[in-house]
Amino acid sequence: MRHMDDEGLRIDADSCYRLAERKATRYFAALYEQVKGQTYVPSLTEDIRLWRRHHMHRGSWLSFFPRGKGKSKAANDLSYITWLHHTGKLDAYLNRSISYIYMRDLGKSMDSPDTQAKIQRTAADVKRRLMSAAEAGPGGQPEWFSAAELYRWAQKEGVETAVIWAIDKINRVAANVPEGMNAEHAQRKLIKIIIGVVLHANEETDGERSPAERARRLDEAIRLGYSYGLTYPFIDDLLDAQVLTAQEKTQYSQIIREALRTGVWPEPGEWAGPNKAMMQFVYAELREAFEYIKRSRRPDTQRGFFEQAYVFFHAQESDRAKDLSHAAYTNEELYIPIILKSAYSRLIARSILGAPPDEGFEERTFFYGIYNQLADDLADMFEDMEAGAVTPFTYYATYRDRRPDLINPYELYWTVISHLVHQVYDSDAKAREAILSRAINGLKRHRARIGTEKYNRVMGRLAFGNPAFHRRVQRLVRQADDVDFLDKLLRDRLIANLRSEREAKEAFFETVRTAREQINSTLQIVKPDGIPPMKETLIDAANYSLAGDGKRLRPVLTFVMGVQEYGLRAASIVPLLRSLEYMHTASLVFDDLPSQDNASFRRGRTTLHRMHDSATAELTGLYLIQKAIQDQASLDQFDAETVLALIRYSARAAEDLCLGQAMDLNSKGKALTLEQLNMICFYKTGIAFEAALVMPAILAHANERDVSRLKAFAYHAGIAFQIRDDLLDAEGDERSLGKPVGLDVDNDASTFVTVLGRDGAKKEMWRHYCLAMEALKEMPRRSAFLQQLLNYILNRDR
Repeated sequence: MRHMDDEGLRIDADSCYRLAERKATRYFAALYEQVKGQTYVPSLTEDIRLWRRHHMHRGSWLSFFPRGKGKSKAANDLSYITWLHHTGKLDAYLNRSISYIYMRDLGKSMDSPDTQAKIQRTAADVKRRLMSAAEAGPGGQPEWFSAAELYRWAQKEGVETAVIWAIDKINRVAANVPEGMNAEHAQRKLIKIIIGVVLHANEETDGERSPAERARRLDEAIRLGYSYGLTYPFIDDLLDAQVLTAQEKTQYSQIIREALRTGVWPEPGEWAGPNKAMMQFVYAELREAFEYIKRSRRPDTQRGFFEQAYVFFHAQESDRAKDLSHAAYTNEELYIPIILKSAYSRLIARSILGAPPDEGFEERTFFYGIYNQLADDLADMFEDMEAGAVTPFTYYATYRDRRPDLINPYELYWTVISHLVHQVYDSDAKAREAILSRAINGLKRHRARIGTEKYNRVMGRLAFGNPAFHRRVQRLVRQADDVDFLDKLLRDRLIANLRSEREAKEAFFETVRTAREQINSTLQIVKPDGIPPMKETLIDAANYSLAGDGKRLRPVLTFVMGVQEYGLRAASIVPLLRSLEYMHTASLVFDDLPSQDNASFRRGRTTLHRMHDSATAELTGLYLIQKAIQDQASLDQFDAETVLALIRYSARAAEDLCLGQAMDLNSKGKALTLEQLNMICFYKTGIAFEAALVMPAILAHANERDVSRLKAFAYHAGIAFQIRDDLLDAEGDERSLGKPVGLDVDNDASTFVTVLGRDGAKKEMWRHYCLAMEALKEMPRRSAFLQQLLNYILNRDR
């Protein structure tokens, strides 16, 4: 080895892997001896006898409490938590769940009074949150995975910038996951790793640091968690998937190996093949993550991290290189890489923080990993078999009849459990409770997922040398109760949320596309025969402005609210939809004039005053406003009083829009306060959102309370929209936007970016996003479209 210099460091990769391999070999040998002699059976049989006292219940008065949708579906419903509370089982459920996280993720010993105190505090805090959600009503759910709830936590901890950054990054990864890979799976893994690293950072900062130092460490942990977590979708999953060619996989693996050996991210060279564009993105993201990890670590902690990362990667590569058609793998060849990759994946979560050495943590984590890995491999056995992947279970299923020397992985799994309970956790009762409950829970979930008949066939083939013990375990799977875990509930909820979010997003854009097409088909103004040439010029100019690539967001919003939320006939509100787009387009024509923003492009085309002249543009804007009024007056499917009320509201809204633009123009060159910015933004942008929501409500005779909630939502959504506009002007792409960027600076305008800076503007945008979400919850109709609209506002690139 040589010391780190300006170029990086170089580890003795072969040496550190051999050292780790020797340790794994000793561990496997100890397990193998227990398997051969079945020495684990007596102690584990006694463990099960003690454990079953709390998990094998005869019918009792507790069964009369309703379980909502039933126990089989309880993990997906808050009603199960309510049932646990009513039956007095919630405390034990939470203690077991939190204890397991402290063992698996934090490598803690269960006999530590300090650890037990932390578990109790954490469980009490989680219980308060769960009960708060339950009291919200039958449909309430804890919003731990909502963006708004996450941002509120970030505000509390002072890590808003890091959370905004991580959310943007995770969304970018999901958007760039190639076909053949699962974007939701990638998101879930990233989130899981970030949470794991943050848990370690939280332990390191618990009660010992100032709030500022705690915020700094948590900020760093979020970024480090993402940087490490990125390796799962973009290294592990990508190399496992059938996306890259064999040549691309070889080239990519060499890049990763060289980076870990030297501490320097290598140049990729010429990347040929069909995946060039995708790999350029992957390479750039990984390089940024690699450099952040390296930059964040002190020189004296870098080497340990790179050594652990190399062992992890090499173990994965060794495992990945196996071929199911190869019939001669030894038990050591099958299990040693699994022990290493499962242990080092969790060791890295702590070492990436540069935390001080903790021998107890490292030993417990090293021995613990294979327990989870074998459970996962059993659960994924059929999928792995279909993909031709080599795991202990697929290999045993393939060659068990020809290879009597092969260890039964299911028997090894129970051997590991015995080893953990007695050798690693010194026969601690809480450790026994958590580990055995987790094992039975995993088997129950597996049976529920694949069906009882298929599960029984699998267990019949995996039955090992002690039939009595095997039957005892299967009886527990059928009869044992109270083995559920909170992290499984959260995992299922996260997966369901990611899936429903994707479906809602697709539905949102499909709704927008359909409504936009219908609106576009009605916008062009027809030229009657025999009109004066100058009127033809005005109509042509108006149609030119209307034909641009506009989002039509306001009339689309009115269409959805009117038709889907209030049940109005689509054909009856077409004049209203036209009027909204006419007024919006008129405002853009005025906004682009030399006397105002002096823009050259709008909606991807030359602005109207440059196509003609300023006078024509001004007159065209006035013409469009008059057309809007005509259309509103032609809403003949509604009674005259309602239409008159709508026109009165529309006129007031137009006044406010003019006021907002005047205030904006008057602010140029002036230093504005945040309060002044919000006021200008509301009048300039928020009013337009309000009108799009309120006008169909007026036609539907909505009550004043509903209208006031719509206005509150529109206020915050409109400001968030304007802040995103300001951010896009500062950092967006002109081709995507369809208009020039940097106009705010050129025009000496005060914007959220110029007043607050980019990070400050993003925080303010997220604050209004959260407030808009709160307003949305108060509406009698919790529109999925409006929720997706908010997500679109935050993430749009044009």
